[in-house]
Amino acid sequence: MKDINNQVYINRTATFLPNNPISNNEMEEYLGFIKNTSISSKNIVLRNNGIKNRYYAINKEGIATHTNAEMASLAIRELFKDSLDKLKTIELLCCGTSSPDQMMPSHGVMVHGWLPETSALEVISPSGNCCSGMHALKYAYLSLKTGEVQNAITSGSERLSRILRSDTFNEEIEHLIQLNKDPFISFEKEFLRWMLSDGAGAFYLSNKKNETEISLQINWLESVSYAHEIETCMYMGSEKLPNGTLKGFMDFDAQEIIQKSVLSIKQDTKLLSKNIVALGFDKLKLICEKRNFNVNDVDHFLPHLSSNFFRPKIAQKLIANGMEIPDEKWFTNLSSVGNVGAASIYLMIDELITSGELKPGQKILIAVPESARFSYVFGLLTVC
Repeated sequence: MKDINNQVYINRTATFLPNNPISNNEMEEYLGFIKNTSISSKNIVLRNNGIKNRYYAINKEGIATHTNAEMASLAIRELFKDSLDKLKTIELLCCGTSSPDQMMPSHGVMVHGWLPETSALEVISPSGNCCSGMHALKYAYLSLKTGEVQNAITSGSERLSRILRSDTFNEEIEHLIQLNKDPFISFEKEFLRWMLSDGAGAFYLSNKKNETEISLQINWLESVSYAHEIETCMYMGSEKLPNGTLKGFMDFDAQEIIQKSVLSIKQDTKLLSKNIVALGFDKLKLICEKRNFNVNDVDHFLPHLSSNFFRPKIAQKLIANGMEIPDEKWFTNLSSVGNVGAASIYLMIDELITSGELKPGQKILIAVPESARFSYVFGLLTVC
């Protein structure tokens, strides 16, 4: 009989960030300029999000330098850079992203295709947004916990820069001019041009901890969706209708898809600000009560932040819920790598490990909110 209570450890972490870091002043050299776009809007968004550098998997001509699946595979290869032959022993591959290179085949099998050193193995491709990388981690965690496998690789990756380029919106602008309408793209589309970054991170999980180096034991992972209560906030390949429902790209004709830049990514910022913190961090309070966990025991708090705008709001909510976490315990690398969606928590954990600040016995609380339809994943790790 399989042991349904195995311990699960993150034994190795790795990242891949494409090309050179890009400063705020360089962004439009890569993304291009959109006619009549408000410069003040860009400055306001950048001032609030606190991002100083980000990475794009494109060059200044907009030509891709890497695919999403390729970046994920490069992060995975970094896990085993000194012994690629160990890829042959991997039993499970779980790859999360909100920006697959294609609708079919799945993102995970495309990553597998970039790893010819592996064997035939189980592959899982959680869809979604920022939480998809965490859903990949949870599937692997449960598979090891129940003894279905003895090891696994998980990844989170994003490549959205190509659809943030100005040429994505040119046809829409020209169409509006022809209709004698103001040739401005909506703030819901423009907002995310200044928010998102490309990159990938990967973990190697095992039911045995490292003998000589630190491991991170996964104590628990909990996820929740509030889609039954709240309408869509962030979306792509669709348009939001006045009644709050979505009209998917398959219900537009080809010309409408171009003229409305339906394939761009959009966010309802009013809905975001109203709900993203309250829903998730009230849920975290319930999780901690259920698990009899006191946040005073947290040594490192890793919240995935899409923008530094939400940092004080999260802090205030934690205080209101009697769960204050002192500022010195917070860890984020948003300013240096940008918002990399599903990969962000992977990049944070890897950077925290390589910082040399971790000591056995320390507790790491992770929080990943997803605005798309308001989903969240929380987790607790112990350094060992």
